[in-house]
Amino acid sequence: MSVELSVVVPVYNEEESVPELYRRLTEVLSGTVRSYEIVLVDDGSRDRSWALIKDLAARDARVKGVSFSRNFGHQMAFTAGLDHVEGDAVVIMDADLQDPPELIPELVARWREGYDVAYAVRAKREGETFFKLVTAAVFYRLLQRVTNVSIPVDTGDFRLMSRKAADAFRRLSEHHRFTRGMVSWLGFRQIGVPYLRAARHAGETKYPLGKMLRLASDGITSFSYLPLQLASWLGVVVCAAAVVALAAVLILKATGSTLAWTWVAASGLALLGGIQLIAVGLLGEYVGRVFDEVRGRPLYLVQETVGMIGGQRSAPPPITV
Repeated sequence: MSVELSVVVPVYNEEESVPELYRRLTEVLSGTVRSYEIVLVDDGSRDRSWALIKDLAARDARVKGVSFSRNFGHQMAFTAGLDHVEGDAVVIMDADLQDPPELIPELVARWREGYDVAYAVRAKREGETFFKLVTAAVFYRLLQRVTNVSIPVDTGDFRLMSRKAADAFRRLSEHHRFTRGMVSWLGFRQIGVPYLRAARHAGETKYPLGKMLRLASDGITSFSYLPLQLASWLGVVVCAAAVVALAAVLILKATGSTLAWTWVAASGLALLGGIQLIAVGLLGEYVGRVFDEVRGRPLYLVQETVGMIGGQRSAPPPITV
């Protein structure tokens, strides 16, 4: 029998959340769709998450599990899940229950209305620090302004995709992945669904400041050339400032003023060197991403699967819009 809805959930050290996640998902999905599967992708967990997934799969044939050979990251786990689903539509969400399973019926309703993507919009966020709330709000709005793709503000990865949109997403092979931006890039008919983002059910966040900054960098550099353009503009500004400073020095020299030429030269060289290092660093960031792509390494490696009948799906068919 065909599967109407697949739910993909990355799992990383979430042993405290997996049982409750399963309970709430099965409760919601049983009254929402004709048939479903839950694909749990273990992203190299160090706790009992994979053991719990295997136990659920042994007790419920609708639960499938994919285990990475190591930690490849949250965005890669979404990718692996989409590579292994069979559903006519796919929901992707986090395991910490900040993305409430109870919103899935509304996402499904938008899909049945003809939308290819229904993305969840965070109308309110509970359990977040003031710093995270402010930085997230600034980042989403900055991202919308600087990228060449319209990425909705206040949205995470929690969304539903039709089979057509999911197959289109699977054709995108870049290593530095920013799922919400990639789905926006696809186009198709998309609609937002507001919801209250709850606090974590248990455990600690898997996105500390360092990972947040890396994700923000992936989002900006994957969809915008602005950092490179800023380096160019900064160079123009510094050159203009140097011309003005030189003119001022010549005028002061002509009027007989004495200047600390050594300090002036040292400051100018330090400023110029700093600008050059910034520009080289930005250029290196983009070159490094090109290098990652041309190496041709797989996006992830699977160590073990449970509950899978056919394994990973074949390459998606050509997209017909």
